[in-house]
Amino acid sequence: CGRNKKTIRTNFIRIKIIKSMLLTTEKIIKEWTDYNNHMNLSYYILVFDLGAEVILSKFKMGEQSAKTTKKSTMVVETHTTYNNEVKEGDEVDVFLSHFDHDNKRLHYKLEMYDKNKNVLSATTEVLSLYIDLSIRKVTELEEEKKAIIDEFINQNKSNFKSDNLKFSNKLKK
Repeated sequence: CGRNKKTIRTNFIRIKIIKSMLLTTEKIIKEWTDYNNHMNLSYYILVFDLGAEVILSKFKMGEQSAKTTKKSTMVVETHTTYNNEVKEGDEVDVFLSHFDHDNKRLHYKLEMYDKNKNVLSATTEVLSLYIDLSIRKVTELEEEKKAIIDEFINQNKSNFKSDNLKFSNKLKK
């Protein structure tokens, strides 16, 4: 009976991680830690941002887009949870666990797991606006980008988690 519980727990963890999309793996460096000997909260956001850049680039909205088309996103609201400590030398995986959009907004949630322990370390839910950087104003997503995003969502929506989302009602669909 004890063995079955371990198997169920192991399978539960494996399923939870597989159901999300891996964006990046980062090793926590000394400069990211604070006097409490764990990662400072500002660096959680940095690590999440490194993961976000991966998905934004896939949608042609990342750094390259900002430089070449003068179109990018700007975060306007976040909700972050800190679930378990991350310390120097730990490796963390950042997964995309939810993604949606309307004509001007992106809504996504990222999860950070301790790579070795398979334990949820932190989450961040993000609401971003699509910006024309040449005039620094919100603008609508181009049809090409909407098509890329919609195809991605359709291919991955069965893997997304929609529980405990704070910003779903902010999309104008």
